[in-house]
Amino acid sequence: MTVLPKTLVSAALLLTVSACASYYEVPIETPLQPKLDVARFQRILIAGFMTGGTEDVDTNLETARLLRSQLRAESRMEVIDAEVLDLLTVAQDQSDVEANGNGNGNGDGDGDGDGEAAATNGDGLGSDQDEEAEETLSEEELEGHEHIFANVSYWRQLGEEHQNPLIVTGTVYFTPHQRSGMVTREREIYDEFGRRRVVPVRAYRDRRGFVLSPTFIFIDGRTGVTLYTERYREEVLYDASSNTPALSSYFELMDRLMPSFLGALSDQSIRGSRILLK
Repeated sequence: MTVLPKTLVSAALLLTVSACASYYEVPIETPLQPKLDVARFQRILIAGFMTGGTEDVDTNLETARLLRSQLRAESRMEVIDAEVLDLLTVAQDQSDVEANGNGNGNGDGDGDGDGEAAATNGDGLGSDQDEEAEETLSEEELEGHEHIFANVSYWRQLGEEHQNPLIVTGTVYFTPHQRSGMVTREREIYDEFGRRRVVPVRAYRDRRGFVLSPTFIFIDGRTGVTLYTERYREEVLYDASSNTPALSSYFELMDRLMPSFLGALSDQSIRGSRILLK
């Protein structure tokens, strides 16, 4: 009796199974739960954002428009068309009320109020400087105005005006950014026979771009209470010689974080496949 080696037996079995078996691909969809339970909301209001950084893009208006457009396509909730709020002005007004009580300390009389106004305005430059400072707030200055999001009565009143929706608000900081360092580029070279090769080359480059740092705050319009907060930070850099418009960079960066924003509100699924043996 001839005894075959184990390796030959295994190979024969493998060939037999391969010849008889068939493979097929089965699609699989794994549902992901949203970060925020929005089942009780029928409407959603993109109220507006406090903004800082560059003046080249109206990030308050552009962010509100973009989020509304995406939510109309991806969310079951009705997106409310309403005027985008200037939250920075609202926050400053609330700070003035808290600082001055009922507002009588704004220089209505002939005393220190007029003197303060004169010192502020001077030759007319003071007011312009204050206005410019308000339009180009730093991230730290934006944080100093975030007390508005804790004003429960304000958001509850806004919610009542729009039939108690889910309110989306927050801050958006968008600013130019530059960085220098070593970068790797591909370079074409040809040898003495004219054959082409592509080789990596490292070089020191100045790069310029933008940083986008939004904070999205979700507020219950019925109670005025904050339900969820999510912060993002995205950066894009280009060659210093390129002239990429600020608005194009803004949309490029928003495109990166949009899936995560939408994932906080709606059910999403991860699609894949499995290979099964029959």
